[in-house]
Amino acid sequence: MTKQDWPLYEVFIRSKSGLSHRHVGSVHAADAQMALDHARDTYTRRSEGVSIWVVRSTDIVASDPGEAAAFFEPAEDKIYRHPTFYEVPDGVENI
Repeated sequence: MTKQDWPLYEVFIRSKSGLSHRHVGSVHAADAQMALDHARDTYTRRSEGVSIWVVRSTDIVASDPGEAAAFFEPAEDKIYRHPTFYEVPDGVENI
């Protein structure tokens, strides 16, 4: 495998404990450990992070933005998702 054939990894860094990881860029590497090393050297030169994730780009699955309405709409035909069949106990405020 030549350097040009190395897979692409997406890099996510958490800047402080308690925060979410954020996508910061991509690196090419022969394997996951090399991707971590490249990500550290490229994206945390000033001690910006406390945690790094690397994920092969080919392993990321995303929803289709063109189908957002159907994908994210609540399922109205699934009435069990709506708490209309439950009795609210006394002392609990029903909002």
